[in-house]
Amino acid sequence: MIPVTVAKFGGSALGVDGILIDKIIKRIEQLKIKTKVVAVFSAPLITYDDKFYSMTDVAIKVGRSYAASDPIEIEILREVYERIASKHLSNQYYQEFLTHLDRFYRQVIISLKQAAENRRFVDLIRSRTLAYSGEIPMSYLMDLVIKSHGMKSDHVVIEKWPIITDDNFEAANFLIQESKQNDGHLLDLVDHNEIVCIGGFIGKTIDGLETTYERGGSDRTAIDTAILLHDRYDMKVDFEKDSSVQSADPKIVKNGLENIHYLSYNEAKLAGMFGMKILDPVAIKEIVDNNLDIPIVITNMSDPSNTTIIQRDPPHQAGVNLVKIVTGKKHCAMVRIESIAASHVIASFEKDKQYHDFVKLSPYTSDDVEICRLLFLDADYVRRQERHFKAYYPKVEIVYGRGVVTLIGDRMWQVPNIASTASSTVGEHGINILNLDAQEETSRILIVVEDKGTNVGDAVKAIHSKRPNIRDQK
Repeated sequence: MIPVTVAKFGGSALGVDGILIDKIIKRIEQLKIKTKVVAVFSAPLITYDDKFYSMTDVAIKVGRSYAASDPIEIEILREVYERIASKHLSNQYYQEFLTHLDRFYRQVIISLKQAAENRRFVDLIRSRTLAYSGEIPMSYLMDLVIKSHGMKSDHVVIEKWPIITDDNFEAANFLIQESKQNDGHLLDLVDHNEIVCIGGFIGKTIDGLETTYERGGSDRTAIDTAILLHDRYDMKVDFEKDSSVQSADPKIVKNGLENIHYLSYNEAKLAGMFGMKILDPVAIKEIVDNNLDIPIVITNMSDPSNTTIIQRDPPHQAGVNLVKIVTGKKHCAMVRIESIAASHVIASFEKDKQYHDFVKLSPYTSDDVEICRLLFLDADYVRRQERHFKAYYPKVEIVYGRGVVTLIGDRMWQVPNIASTASSTVGEHGINILNLDAQEETSRILIVVEDKGTNVGDAVKAIHSKRPNIRDQK
């Protein structure tokens, strides 16, 4: 089959005001030597109030101001595209892009007026504002930039969008069968071009209404696009970043970091859940749920030979650290709920709400009642759902101010005393362990601590310093 690479370029890859676009063009030229490329683009970064923001964050701020009857300047939502276009496009392509941009900007203005009238910036109004001020114009613009460099390129038009979702407008879910019924335009573009550009984060309902994934949704667009093309092409997904995957977050650990060459889907999904910004764990889940094996490559844009390969069953490497990643997550919450009620709560979150950012820890018994502990990785989400928990179990206990440190590796179970080593290391640094959960089947060891001061970061650094002693000697 013909090889096709879905390459995702996020806001940081584009740079503020598209300053890194020349580097993206160079990478696309390198990739297309061996493969067709479907390039997925996020919204750009911009300077706003003397700080760097994602265009998505700025558009949300603008939309909320309109809903609050306190509208602020909206020219910022188009000016960045005009600046990028004037720098990178010839007059012919520049005029063509302005025609598209005018059309998108009108959609934004209409949506913001509706937000003001309804006094709410939610659902379809929010989705349309974000789509037409962010990923959609960026993908159209990048197509013309690529064309101007002499490559055979085209873009997915919003009217024939292949990513079909349900109507959960702000946290949409991918519908694979419906998407396959709408992928003709995408397939035709891939067949007849070297490069195809598409905006990330955005979906459409069966009825053609714009939706958005949750934040990080461009990762899901890249994976979903690969799923749609899988039957027809030899697929690979490439996430272009400022580094490959390292053994801890370099913002926390400064010394002794190791580049991780291979991760399993399971390891990458866990790392994403518990604090590492590798890719959206839901994106990996969608590959697994569809029983596919599509290799994912995390590439250092500045040094493309520096990669991490993520696949279902990565090759065995002798002599590697069995603890591949140590990561930390602040701002968590612990929910204690009777076990039978917990089973219904879990089903509600996973099936109805399509929410998976929590883990079930080992239960305990209180007054002859088995109590289940659910660790949620987003305390703000729990606060919004408190009434939901109480509807299932009025005596539910919710404890905020929790952080979690996680050791990740599918083969950690081969290391004797690894859990006790990790816990004693944390204890030596004066950090009280509130819960330790180690399970062979889940390839992770969780250490719950109080989210106070530098507790989480200090625990990550302490455990990571022990990694050189934990290696596969076989």
